[in-house]
Amino acid sequence: MLRLHRMTENDQIGYFAPQTWQFWRALIVCFCMFSIVGHWLEIPYCFFMDRFFGIVADDYAVLSDPWYHPYWVYGIGAVAMTLAIEPLKEHFIMASRTLWGALAKSFVAVVLIALAMELVIGLLVNQPDAAGEYPYWDNSQLPLNVMGQAWLVNDLFIGAVAMLYVWLLYPLICWGFMRLRPRVANGVFAAVVVGFALCCVVSYAQVVPSWDA
Repeated sequence: MLRLHRMTENDQIGYFAPQTWQFWRALIVCFCMFSIVGHWLEIPYCFFMDRFFGIVADDYAVLSDPWYHPYWVYGIGAVAMTLAIEPLKEHFIMASRTLWGALAKSFVAVVLIALAMELVIGLLVNQPDAAGEYPYWDNSQLPLNVMGQAWLVNDLFIGAVAMLYVWLLYPLICWGFMRLRPRVANGVFAAVVVGFALCCVVSYAQVVPSWDA
């Protein structure tokens, strides 16, 4: 059993198995679930960032979109974290003396990866125009920004979310499927996929008319 109060090495090893259907089943479920859950989590995040940094527009869509509207970026993020950070986490566990040491190494690595990606993408697509204005985002006035593109505060938040996902949520989902009989597990998988598809259909059926108008 996955012990939340006393994690051991065995609780965190073996979930990265891309040669198995069980791995891809859990990965697809994570994509569907976190495309929706990520939308919910962005709401308190926006309130926090607006309260302390004043960077969220009043008409930002996350505050008005229906709860079932999928935010694909979070589902894709869950897939990316599983494919990139989960094997890195397992490597750190095997190479470290303690789980706390592996956890600390994972967190630092994820923050640095997030910062590097944000910086590289910004330098490629978010260059200021002749008037010095950035086309997509401008972090130059924020504390702990890097070259006006990356923002360490945001990267620390991404690191915390990634740790919660790869150390707790993803292993818990995998463990839950492992406890089910194969036919039941596949039934749960099918129900999640169908439910997510319905969320997409209903959500975008509402969005398309507004585009036409």
